[in-house]
Amino acid sequence: MSVNTQGGLVVETVPLEQVPELLDLLAPSSPLLWWRRNEGMVGHEPLITRHFSGNDRFREAAAAWKEIASSAEVTDQVDLPGTGLMAFGTFGFRYTSAIPSVLIIPRLIVGRRGGTSWLTRIHPASESASPLSPEKAQSLLEELISASGKTGSTPHVTLSEGAQTEAGFLSSVSRAVERINTGEVDKVVLSRDLQGSLSENSDLRFPLKRLAESYPDCWTFSVDGLLGSSPETLVSVHGNKVQARVLAGTARRGSDANSDLESAAALASSHKDLDEHGFATRSVLDALAPFTGTLTVSESPFTLKLPNVWHLATDIAGTLSTGSSSLDLVDALHPTAAVAGTPTAVAVTVIDDLEPFDRGRYAGPVGWVGANGDGEWAIALRCAQVSADTITAYAGCGIVSDSIPEKELVETEMKFRPIVDAFS
Repeated sequence: MSVNTQGGLVVETVPLEQVPELLDLLAPSSPLLWWRRNEGMVGHEPLITRHFSGNDRFREAAAAWKEIASSAEVTDQVDLPGTGLMAFGTFGFRYTSAIPSVLIIPRLIVGRRGGTSWLTRIHPASESASPLSPEKAQSLLEELISASGKTGSTPHVTLSEGAQTEAGFLSSVSRAVERINTGEVDKVVLSRDLQGSLSENSDLRFPLKRLAESYPDCWTFSVDGLLGSSPETLVSVHGNKVQARVLAGTARRGSDANSDLESAAALASSHKDLDEHGFATRSVLDALAPFTGTLTVSESPFTLKLPNVWHLATDIAGTLSTGSSSLDLVDALHPTAAVAGTPTAVAVTVIDDLEPFDRGRYAGPVGWVGANGDGEWAIALRCAQVSADTITAYAGCGIVSDSIPEKELVETEMKFRPIVDAFS
């Protein structure tokens, strides 16, 4: 979308007294959402959409964002993460992807954090508008509520094998193990895809609400047709504080309380999963080290319980020492060993050899960035890309020397469950 922004943007954020559930404010098509634990932001009416591609897509996005933010006139009466000027973003996993990376600035944003709700209005300085008052903000909110009452058809999608069949995936895992055992690579993350067709006027609010309600502790997102619920925080930056959560190592939930605890205990002591997790944690620590004065790490990996799986998790926190933005850190971190492998460059080459499809934005960064560079970014997992009348879902797992192809296939089936359930 091309908008005349000569003269910059005018950005106004005012508090709101009463706001319905954010999920009830989603647009039926091309919704913009960043949500977790009943907090986040919903965007409406894309004002500026910037596309980026190639190996410099993160740096170009960071430079473009700094230029937009530097010329913006911002009045922020709330001053919380996500208020004022912000953009939703999603980036391709590989620089060679045919699907572009994107930053989207909406005209209207409704948000909630820590019990405080707000509305942000953004428009070019060339467009005249009276100052945004609380009364005007409430009126705009009522218009959004009214528009949200118009529903399309509930998507019912049957997802079937895509470019990577089950047989093809089993073969790829076996070939990856062979290359690991020759010493070419220590770990590689392989994925497969499922595809389906969407009916005309499919209302994407229904699957998004299902994801958000089923996985409240995950980041539920929707940006430019990429939607999902990710359990993994790539990086969050608020002021000079930086945080990340590493997930690697997976086990199925048990059928009852005892078997569930046994599954978690087995995961926590699994040599294979601990090795996989160690590669991922070290890659994040190495990437963050140049930007921080101090880093603190969980003493040992802990088991994270999700509705469908257990994960091994490690939390990382630190203090920024370089004044870097969240986009700068995204550039440094991506791709982590959790979604690529170790060594990263070699693992990505193996992925190119063994995956017969373009990952697009799957396993890439998705989230938001604010005017001062703060932001929250997840790794796009448990997700699908919607394009016109087609939906493509993705799931993958880390392969190490003792990986068993059949077990890795079962793991992908577990990881497909959020999207399969949301669209079924």
